[in-house]
Amino acid sequence: MVILSWVRLALGIIFLLIGMFLFGIQILALFKFRYVLDRMQAAAMGDTLGIGSSLLGLMLLSGWNLTTAKLALVVIFLWCSSPVSSHLIARLEAVTNPKLEQKCEVPDEIRKSIEEQNQQRGDA
Repeated sequence: MVILSWVRLALGIIFLLIGMFLFGIQILALFKFRYVLDRMQAAAMGDTLGIGSSLLGLMLLSGWNLTTAKLALVVIFLWCSSPVSSHLIARLEAVTNPKLEQKCEVPDEIRKSIEEQNQQRGDA
């Protein structure tokens, strides 16, 4: 039983270190990239993987109790909300940036949405 607790401790620390390493890479990427959508990609991936790994490490260190269940709910909530919010912010950038076509290829769906919004602004 003592060996199992040492293994659980080691795995918890390893997952926490992996999470901190991913957060460090995310911070470096946020400073390195210049374009908003590139930063969004780095932030979304770093949040999802870093938070998941860190909370998994905390769950292992905490043991199997009510705190672990709460941390599991936090992981589920963050894994559902972080990609959705990142997608919405990226879509806002794609719709409101007039120089978007110079930076990347714009899908037809977004191009139509931009044209519709420009027509609505012209009508108002």
